[in-house]
Amino acid sequence: MYITQETDYAVRIVHCLACSGVRRDARSISEEVCVTLRFSLKILGKLSAVGIVNSFKGNKGGYELARTPADITLKDVLVAVEGPYEMSRCLSAQECSRGACGNCAFQRAFDRLSQDINTRLEALTFQALMDEQAAMEDGDCDCGCQEAAQEQPQPAGVGDH
Repeated sequence: MYITQETDYAVRIVHCLACSGVRRDARSISEEVCVTLRFSLKILGKLSAVGIVNSFKGNKGGYELARTPADITLKDVLVAVEGPYEMSRCLSAQECSRGACGNCAFQRAFDRLSQDINTRLEALTFQALMDEQAAMEDGDCDCGCQEAAQEQPQPAGVGDH
């Protein structure tokens, strides 16, 4: 069982923005995370729609995190892309093929597992992931965005949150 490729890319995009800490254009983000520009724009649109990233138009436009990395969880990103996580379709009353909602040991087990996974996803913030990565690599973020951000001038007012 895997998360979708789109969710994997969304996690990479948020991580890239979290590591860089500055407004980035979609092209540089897509190049850093090795995702096509078109797919990156689709994902950035979803992340923007739910308030994970802010989108800015114009000459100094681009994307930046709408919240701090400590306030964005893996669950936030997964839900933005895929919707709420449930381990089995049987957890939805409309999808129970047996009409046994609430009276099925499998449904209860899948519900408990789904709750456990959601709790763990909710506990993992991008700040915690960045801190863990920094500890593993003596302070180096592995997404490559920090180097790219140093090359890109920061627009006025960015980072003044």
